[in-house]
Amino acid sequence: MADVKLLGTWPSPFSYRVILALKLKGIDYEYIEQDLSNKSPLLLQSNPVHKKIPVLIHGGNPISESMTILQYIDESWPETHPLLPADPHERTVARFWIKFAEEKLNSASMVFRTSGEEQGKAVRETVELMEILEEHAFGLLKEKEFFGGEKVNMVDLAYGVMGRWFDAIEECSGVRVIDPLKFPLFCGWAERFNEAPVIRDNLPGRKELVDFYKRRREMLLAAAAAAAAAKSN
Repeated sequence: MADVKLLGTWPSPFSYRVILALKLKGIDYEYIEQDLSNKSPLLLQSNPVHKKIPVLIHGGNPISESMTILQYIDESWPETHPLLPADPHERTVARFWIKFAEEKLNSASMVFRTSGEEQGKAVRETVELMEILEEHAFGLLKEKEFFGGEKVNMVDLAYGVMGRWFDAIEECSGVRVIDPLKFPLFCGWAERFNEAPVIRDNLPGRKELVDFYKRRREMLLAAAAAAAAAKSN
C-alpha cells in the first residue's frame, strides 16, 4: 500500500496542482477519486473542517488545501525538482504571487457560474485581474520559460489552472476573456506550461473538461433561476 495517498476529483484544477507536483518530484502515490456528492468517510475524517479535496495523506497524516500541500511536498522531498527558488528574495517574490493566486483566482470562476449582467461584471473584473498579472507577474518571466527558469515551479503550478481550465470555462460560458493580443505574455507561458512533458502527459483532456463544465454550468444556472423564482413568489 502506498505511503502517499491523494484524495481528489478528476475535474478539479486544485487536485491537479498536487498531481503535477507529485509527478514533477517523481513521488509514487495512490490516487483515490472522491464523489463530492457523497463524501467518503476517509475524506470527512481527513479534512473534517472544510470537507474538501484535495487532501494528501503521507504516513497516515493528512494535509489539506492545494498550495499548502505543495509546500509540504517540497519540504518533505527537497532532493528532487525544487518547487521554490533557493535565493531568499526570489523565494519571497514567488510566495507573494502564490498568495495573490490564492486570493484572486477564485473570483474568475464567477464568469462560469453566472449569466447576463452578473457575468459581464465578472468578465470585467477578470480582465482587470489579468492586466495586473500580465504586467507584474508574467512580466517577470522576460527570457525565462517558466517562473522556475527552465523548470516548472510552484508559481507555475499556482497559475496553471488558468490555462487548460479557463480555456474550457470560456468555451462553455460563451465569453472570451483571455485575448492573446492583449495578454501575449500569459498566453505564451500557458502554451509552454501545457506542453511541458510532465504537464502535458498528466492533464485531463480538453473535451472532457468542456463537457463537464457545460453540464455543471447548466445545473448552476438552473438552480439560481429556481432560487430567484422561489424568492419572488
